[in-house]
Amino acid sequence: MEYQKINNNAYNIHFIKTTKFKKIRIKINFKEKVEREKIVYRNMLSLILLESCRKYKTKRLLDIECEELYNASIGSNTTITGNYQLLSFNNVFLNEKYTEVGMNEKTFQFFLNLIFDPLIIDNGFEETSFNNAKNYLLEDIESYEDSPMRLATSNLYHEMFEGTPIEYRVCGYKEDLEKITKENLYEYYKELIKNNHIDIFVVGEFDSNEMKKIIENNFNINTIKKPTTSHIINHNKFRKITNVTSCPKNINQSILLFGFKLDNITEFERLYTLAVYNSILGGSPDSKLFREVREKNSLCYSISSTYSGINSYEIISAGINKKDYNKAVKLIKKEIKKMALGDFTEEEIKQAQITYIASLKEIEDAPSSMISIYEAHEYLGYDLMPEREKNIVKVTKEDIITLAKKLKLDTIYLLEGVKENEKGN
Repeated sequence: MEYQKINNNAYNIHFIKTTKFKKIRIKINFKEKVEREKIVYRNMLSLILLESCRKYKTKRLLDIECEELYNASIGSNTTITGNYQLLSFNNVFLNEKYTEVGMNEKTFQFFLNLIFDPLIIDNGFEETSFNNAKNYLLEDIESYEDSPMRLATSNLYHEMFEGTPIEYRVCGYKEDLEKITKENLYEYYKELIKNNHIDIFVVGEFDSNEMKKIIENNFNINTIKKPTTSHIINHNKFRKITNVTSCPKNINQSILLFGFKLDNITEFERLYTLAVYNSILGGSPDSKLFREVREKNSLCYSISSTYSGINSYEIISAGINKKDYNKAVKLIKKEIKKMALGDFTEEEIKQAQITYIASLKEIEDAPSSMISIYEAHEYLGYDLMPEREKNIVKVTKEDIITLAKKLKLDTIYLLEGVKENEKGN
């Protein structure tokens, strides 16, 4: 695999060359600082731009053209990564090596038509596509509370990170969606095209000079952008533990969440030590939390932990019976304390490192995952795969103990269930 970055001032090109795939994947990211009210605008654009454009005015015409392009596929999504939000468009198509000369450029031109030449009528997006996108997004926002875990996590984030991008729901908010019109969405679209930072990722087998020429000949963006600041969110305010219990919900089990902020962690801790710590604590099927809380004491239906180095937090989540709340909290706290005291083995460290390296190997089997590695390198300063493999095995027991002492328990949150069984595993 070979990586090359080309800075064109107005946008960056990232070539990830490999002979493993017959298809080429192109991903275009538009990036800007997170603003809560803009989340729904970006979600709307992710939906509406792939529904039609000036050249292909209906979804049916788009589908026909995709078939003509040897079943090329298109997709889009939005994400929030620390201080920034990304609007991403994906195009996957069969390499012209297996079709006919010129198909790479023809398919790329089709892809760009969707992004840069939308169907605009009277200074606004076409009404049917606009309404379809708005209704779809409204359903997604309104269904948020139908997912107990999504709701509980959102409430925890609100309690811990109010006023920061971590708090915001990726789907956006109903009150912001209600303010969107065909016209102001188009005005925002023009601002996005002009002002957002743009990265183009290409993964597959291709000639770099030829692909560079295809992109530069067709990608007509020339606005020079200023350098961006860090995506990483650090915390400088810590408090005593807050216990929050929500109103009962009509669900089968209660959801218990522990929220920790990470205090002044190093880059090595953020990139590597935290991954090993989390795997041992609750991030693997044989973790301490799973063994002690679920298997030995039968205090939960499920339990796991996750972390975000970007947002500097660690979260423990468990599905419990409400009557076991005090016992579960006490035992989880005990396992957290044991980690800070070094009550874990070298074998557990080694197994966490092996699991981490194995997950890196799996990344090489999927073009989308390969792009994610280089996105993390570009946006977050993460090492590339060879360095990751070397560095993860450098994590020591002392490193993990030091990190464990930097976890500051901020909030214990309980979303109560009202349809619970007396006992469950």
